[in-house]
Amino acid sequence: MSTNSYSLLKTVNDPADLRRFSRAELKTLAHELRAFVLESVSKTGGHLSSNLGTVELTVALHKVFNTPQDRIIWDVGHQSYPHKILTGRRDRMTTLRQLGGLAGFPNRAESEYDTFGTAHSSTSISAALGMALAAKQKGENRFGIAVIGDGAMTAGMAFEALNNAGVADANLLVILNDNDMSISPPVGALNRYLAQLMSGQFYTKARDVGKQVLKPVPPLLELAKRLEQQAKGMVVPATLFEKFGFNYIGPIDGHDLDSLIPTLENIKSLKGPQFLHVVTKKGQGYKLAEADPVAYHGPGKFDPAVGLVKPATPPKQTFTQVFGQWLCDMAAKDERLVGITPAMREGSGMVEFERKFPKRYYDVGIAEQHAVTFAAGMACEGVKPVVAIYSTFLQRAYDQLIHDVALQNLPVVFALDRAGLVGADGATHAGAYDISFVRCIPNMSMACPADERECRQLLTTAYEQNHPVAVRYPRGAGVGVAPLAELDGLPFGKGEVRRKASVVADASKGRQRIAILAFGTLLYPALEAAEALDATVVNMRWAKPLDTELLLDIAATHDALVTVEEGCIMGGAGSAVMEALNAAGVLRPVLQLGLPDVFIEHGDPVKLLSLQGLDAKGIQASIEQRFGAREAVNTPKVA
Repeated sequence: MSTNSYSLLKTVNDPADLRRFSRAELKTLAHELRAFVLESVSKTGGHLSSNLGTVELTVALHKVFNTPQDRIIWDVGHQSYPHKILTGRRDRMTTLRQLGGLAGFPNRAESEYDTFGTAHSSTSISAALGMALAAKQKGENRFGIAVIGDGAMTAGMAFEALNNAGVADANLLVILNDNDMSISPPVGALNRYLAQLMSGQFYTKARDVGKQVLKPVPPLLELAKRLEQQAKGMVVPATLFEKFGFNYIGPIDGHDLDSLIPTLENIKSLKGPQFLHVVTKKGQGYKLAEADPVAYHGPGKFDPAVGLVKPATPPKQTFTQVFGQWLCDMAAKDERLVGITPAMREGSGMVEFERKFPKRYYDVGIAEQHAVTFAAGMACEGVKPVVAIYSTFLQRAYDQLIHDVALQNLPVVFALDRAGLVGADGATHAGAYDISFVRCIPNMSMACPADERECRQLLTTAYEQNHPVAVRYPRGAGVGVAPLAELDGLPFGKGEVRRKASVVADASKGRQRIAILAFGTLLYPALEAAEALDATVVNMRWAKPLDTELLLDIAATHDALVTVEEGCIMGGAGSAVMEALNAAGVLRPVLQLGLPDVFIEHGDPVKLLSLQGLDAKGIQASIEQRFGAREAVNTPKVA
């Protein structure tokens, strides 16, 4: 990417460079930085609204604090692009979220300025406190700085950390980036409190007073007194956070360097836990993102002059859309159904459900643990909860899944979106572990639909059960098998043979009869590989309960088995097959294909699957390497 038009920005190779700039130059730098973020994201795709909103805050933090000696942690991390650009990665922004390129979130392996890896919300205060107390223990003088949004501040973990930090003698600065912005509209009493606080004349008056008082830069205690005297409402937020033991400052304008820099300089001279409340605007500086920050939260490539444009031809229906339609249809049929999401209304496909059934829609905020136990409580009273949650986010509520749902055998349906590899978001968002961690829990079941039609059918089957069931499905579209309009399910715990090998095993010719057992959407590359190998293909559909009857049938008529899943091999569906064979005393060689015991980086999902050998060619190659090549048969039998 050419940076010829970025006269100041192109001179910044690390934060030490910008510390030499005057206040006027920093304002110009912020303008260039915002333009560069917009240009970069428009060419690669990525998070936009959140990054446009943190430009001045990023500049001010790197100006005032001695990074990376002072540790900055960006909560969630989807607002860290300006930080990446100012810390030596400007010229690599063309590789953002691409295989081998920059990660979309802070990554410790990428830069010393990324002091803590983030991507899940509400971890920053805990980590920053840990770093601050570690510095104190080592006799090092540095700040731990957590930048956390108002959406992430609603999570329980953030308050656990505040509670601990308030009694810790640590150089900790918590910056509440109050932009009324999370991926879905933020909810809850705290957010409503902040919104009321910032509304009307209060914020305007407090901001103006702050600017006037800061001009002579008086001592911070005097500053706080004047603010409290001239903007009476200031005592309200102060009370909330000072009860935790923090020294509260703010709110101030997060886009005004003339307020941010002096305030941060004053805070830097203080000891103990500090809380700075800044107010920013999502999408700041780009009118289209300001008008629709949700649409511009994570756009693909686009022309900044035009904005987002709907594709000329409608894309294939995604699994998320299949779920959203099923949820509406089932809710119309059964008034007991309620839909629950932990702040992922758009991502989980629940916008239409909220519109049609507002009294049966519950967004509990970024609080996955609460979401699961909340669902358990509703299930105790005869309600039928459906929890729409990303696979990677269910990990955050594992104890609740075991203790509050499964142990009590409550009929909660978990719709696990983003199962398997997710592409550009990388390892932090990959749903690699759900089969493994769900199938080991008593009373739990796990369905793995192969396509859009099966997704709808297996959601119905899950809903019909009287115990907890998870249905896992990937991000994006499948092969394009249109769902049926009906709400009919499929047999619980039963798979099907999709292709039968046409030849009999012949040991004298080195030919073995092979069966591929596919779990989920990898059924289709397995079918393609089976054409070349003349192998049997079984659509297993369920990781738990396993269709043991079908499995033993296949094992009795085949020489070798291959399991295929878009999930971790260790403890996954392939392990379930081997356990079942062992329990039945059946000895068969089993080749397990799935995700290896590594964290897989970000990149194009098709390419990532290919690199893991989980496309048709890779599956075929792995089978041939293990069991030997076989002649293709031109007349396969398809069940």
